Amino acid sequence: MPDALHESLSLVVQGVRRCGKSTLLHQLMERYGLKPRHCAFLNLEDPRLARFLSFEILEQLVQRFRKRHPKASRLVFFLDEIQQVDGWQKWLRSQLDRPCGHVFVVTGSNNSLLSGDLATVLTGRYLKVNLYPFNLQELRGLKPDATLEQYLTEGGFPEPLKLTFADGDRLRRQYFNDIVERDVRERAGARSSLAVRQVAQMAFESTGSEMSMRRVAAATGIAVETAARYLEVCEDVGLLFACPFFAFSERKRASMNRKYYPVDNGLRRVVVTKTGADRGKALECATYLALRRRFDSVSYWRDRGEVDFVVQDQGKITPIQVTWSEPEPRHRNALESFYEAHPQAREAVHVTAETFEHALDRLAGITRPPAEPGPR
Repeated sequence: MPDALHESLSLVVQGVRRCGKSTLLHQLMERYGLKPRHCAFLNLEDPRLARFLSFEILEQLVQRFRKRHPKASRLVFFLDEIQQVDGWQKWLRSQLDRPCGHVFVVTGSNNSLLSGDLATVLTGRYLKVNLYPFNLQELRGLKPDATLEQYLTEGGFPEPLKLTFADGDRLRRQYFNDIVERDVRERAGARSSLAVRQVAQMAFESTGSEMSMRRVAAATGIAVETAARYLEVCEDVGLLFACPFFAFSERKRASMNRKYYPVDNGLRRVVVTKTGADRGKALECATYLALRRRFDSVSYWRDRGEVDFVVQDQGKITPIQVTWSEPEPRHRNALESFYEAHPQAREAVHVTAETFEHALDRLAGITRPPAEPGPR
């Protein structure tokens, strides 16, 4: 989080639906010592606003709230799910260009919130925070005795963790359905949710494995381009993340299949077809999510065997292997192949169930605080 809120800079909080963005907005009041009477909250997914979603309603909010507090030196506007409003980008830029005691904090269930037009319109005018479901440390803030296996099973969405196990799973399934229907299908312009749901489920079921768009298209009866579009939108709304092939050549990266990881292990567990214990996949997913919080780029590598992850920091690369117990010969063989191709790489990090909480601390730059903390 930034040290302070600024009139000329908007704070943009983005993350998957139900990961805690709305709760965070209220927590920011305490963090920055804000007076509640000088803070305005607007949930732009409120059905009562459905017919009025345009930048005009934002302008009316600001003007009317200012009239109620004409002598306040600073008013703070919390605009939740801002992507619902057409034209909000230019409107917000106009507010930031003529600061008059107003601060804007906006949230969105869309990881591409700061791409495309918005990146151009708001260049140099925002600070960004990416929000994720709880990690293991944050889970223990809610459940002090939580174990790694509990985290891999239940995940980190806050609300389901407060319920019984069965009710928590019902809520997780509803989260998946809501994200597919309200975020992915609408954004992708799909006529039906069925194919969208199938593509998302295939990505969840193939966690940690390369995905071929041709196979996805053949299995779902849609075009290759459509399958790729659905996955792209799933990533845009934060339902899953793409892990590309590691190479210094952009052409080589683009020619290789990607791996995909769900945003949360608990969500993955209730979505995938049960085929027995898959603790190794769950640990790999948790490791990916931990790496994504700390590094701008997380990739995989494959030649004679596969290196689960490769991260870059300060111009150096580090290979990472994940296995539930001790590394096997195939892990070592893959690393030998990797070092033949990249002899200047740092010493490999092995992540196991026993070392999960400490292994990542060996990575370069790990002493700096994570740039994108989850909700607390």
